Amino acid sequence: MAERNGRGKVENTLTHSSSSPQSSNKTMSSDSSAPKSVTVEEMSAAAGEEEESAIEERYSLYEAYNELHALAQELETPFEAPAVLVVGQQTDGKSALVEALMGFQFNHVGGGTKTRRPITLHMKYDPQCQFPLCHLGSDDDPSVALPKSLSQIQAYIEAENMRLEQEPSPFSAKEIIVKVQYKYCPNLTIIDTPGLIAPAPGLKNRALQVQARAVEALVRAKMQHKEFIILCLEDSSDWSIATTRRIVMQVDPELSRTIVVSTKLDTKIPQFSCSSDVEVFLSPPASALDSSLLGDSPFFTSVPSGRVGYGHDSVYKSNDEFKQAVSLREIEDIASLEKKLGRVLTKQEKNRIGVSKLRLFLEELLWKRYKESVPLIIPLLGKEYRSTVRKLDIVSKELSSLDEAKLKERGRTFHDLFLTKLSLLLKGTVVAPPDKFGETLQDERTQGGSFVGTDGLQFPHKLIPNAGMRLYGGAQYHRAMAEFRFLVGAIKCPPITREEIVNACGVEDIHDGTNYSRTACVIAVAKARDTFEPFLHQLGARLLHILKRLLPISVYLLQKEGEYLSGHEVFLKRVASAFNTFVESTEKSCRDKCMEDLASTTRYVTWSLHNKNRAGLRQFLDSFGGTEQVATSGNPLGFSLPQDAPSGATDTKSKSDVKLSQLASNIDSGSGIQTTETRLADLLDSTLWNRKLAPSSERIVYALVQQIFQGIREYFLASAELKFNCFLLMPIVDKLPALLREELENAFEDDLDSIFDITNLRQSLDQKKRSTEIELRRIKRIKEKFRVMNEKLNSHEFAQSLSPPSLQ
Repeated sequence: MAERNGRGKVENTLTHSSSSPQSSNKTMSSDSSAPKSVTVEEMSAAAGEEEESAIEERYSLYEAYNELHALAQELETPFEAPAVLVVGQQTDGKSALVEALMGFQFNHVGGGTKTRRPITLHMKYDPQCQFPLCHLGSDDDPSVALPKSLSQIQAYIEAENMRLEQEPSPFSAKEIIVKVQYKYCPNLTIIDTPGLIAPAPGLKNRALQVQARAVEALVRAKMQHKEFIILCLEDSSDWSIATTRRIVMQVDPELSRTIVVSTKLDTKIPQFSCSSDVEVFLSPPASALDSSLLGDSPFFTSVPSGRVGYGHDSVYKSNDEFKQAVSLREIEDIASLEKKLGRVLTKQEKNRIGVSKLRLFLEELLWKRYKESVPLIIPLLGKEYRSTVRKLDIVSKELSSLDEAKLKERGRTFHDLFLTKLSLLLKGTVVAPPDKFGETLQDERTQGGSFVGTDGLQFPHKLIPNAGMRLYGGAQYHRAMAEFRFLVGAIKCPPITREEIVNACGVEDIHDGTNYSRTACVIAVAKARDTFEPFLHQLGARLLHILKRLLPISVYLLQKEGEYLSGHEVFLKRVASAFNTFVESTEKSCRDKCMEDLASTTRYVTWSLHNKNRAGLRQFLDSFGGTEQVATSGNPLGFSLPQDAPSGATDTKSKSDVKLSQLASNIDSGSGIQTTETRLADLLDSTLWNRKLAPSSERIVYALVQQIFQGIREYFLASAELKFNCFLLMPIVDKLPALLREELENAFEDDLDSIFDITNLRQSLDQKKRSTEIELRRIKRIKEKFRVMNEKLNSHEFAQSLSPPSLQ
């Protein structure tokens, strides 16, 4: 073990596969009894002291990183201690490999999902521990570690797996933290993750597919930590098949911080038929496995099956037997490979085979990472220390300001600051992160409702400007209004059927003739009312959603600037309730005004309003002044209309139509009285007395409906946009401050203790102050450990650089 990369006595002392402490002592005794010069004895004593100092440095650094990792888990701080993250498919042997690295069994091992929470193992080599000394981190307080036996830890893990199996979310990212001291433990921090799942396709496997996505998301989130070394397990004899690597390379594409391990080597060796296959397996080509991976090439391990215990199904009576079986399995694997290859394995190849070689590599790699990370951790701890000092100062100030006058003043200050943030969001700002608070148009439609017409179809969101941008505040309000204007402005009048026209004709209260202008108005206002009314409710719901989102964003800005009234939840809920109530009532009032406008516009048709102007209406009707085709062959007018004109056609000018001006001109040109009377009679017969809907009459009605509908649409669009701006948006600016101030003063007139909950708040702040002080002392202690360690490492490296070669 000490042969790899020239490792010396320190590694032999720190790893369990080295000579036992007793044999080391015997060797030292025999060496010391040999006749030596004084200079040699002094050099030996100095070397021994240096070795002990190096061991002590390692222990101190490992302990500091263990505390740092626990602190990071508890406080969710950005710094992470270097650790080995074990990733693999189900039944790849992850937990078994972790146990072999530790030198004892403790986990729930077997087929299926046996790990549902990541298990963090802080392992520490201790030659004095003949049996594993274990502590289990508390779920409530990770800094507290309770002493537990191996059987208790195994029972806890099994209970957690069974509990999560019954939960809606059968996996949890919260780590189970176990600290272990043992004579066979390497100095490592290993995180065992749940096994990745490869479910079969099909609807019947949907539940397993959902679990597979949950596990993959959990593992990917763990791999995102740059400080973690990824131990990627592959249970395959063909390197072109990438099961676990496929997921690992999505986070670490170059495998620059990944160690690839081929597990269950003892089952793969018999599968190879010739030595060339073994050669490719031991040294995969670059086309199959990128050579840039950590460690230059894969490691190959085997873990003997069988559990430790005294039951009838137990194979090993003690962990020592299990450890010996792991070592024996390593020797047998090397022998089997050499037999299959027909040659002796090189030293480089042997250094990649077996659990002990992997353990040594991991320990040396982590030790190197530990030393490299020390200078980087110190400033992060300093930043966290300063942040905790600020939190303590804030808590102390809050405690000192718990009197009526100061609380009222803080409430009024919060009122002013809150309104300032609201105004800032409406005017436009970038201080709130869009990825956290912004919404794309698709998100906005999902949360606030979509603009849907009578046909039930949505307008493609990609055609709306800035649809893909994550917006909030005034920018989001403007986009919603633009979408409303864009969508409503493009609406066409719904189709009109002949049955609707005939039904709309009806019977007058004094005669049974037809009035096609009235028919057109009845149809147009009914179509417009049914078409536009839903859009008012949709616009109100959308803008209400956007304005309500201003509240949490404003709170975030206040928290970011340290101006938030933390702890005064009752008061803050009252402010939030007043804001939401005001916005809801204002939106309803504004929508009611818009509904009045829509009702008036669709109740009575004003031609100058609905058709732009009188001249436009006259010109429009002038183009439809032709008479209907006379049924008899002796048509005195001599005009005819096309019989094949389509129902509902939009062509408003037919060549066969005769304008009213031409008719009037013919009458004035000296036609006979009989001819004029006949023409008038025919005109009345075709429009007033005849209910047989001719094509020209149908076109006239259809065109009139289109004209009236267009006028209603343009008026509705302009009116709705103006009213929502005036009666919903502007009150947020000019009426909300006074309302909130009144609500605030009314709250102050009530029992102030019930508004600010002073008694409970004082208790809460006292507890928060005590916990913050404990946290501050803890960070200070860890910070001091890293500072001292950094000085030792720097002085040690400096001393080594100055030492003469003879003392190296």
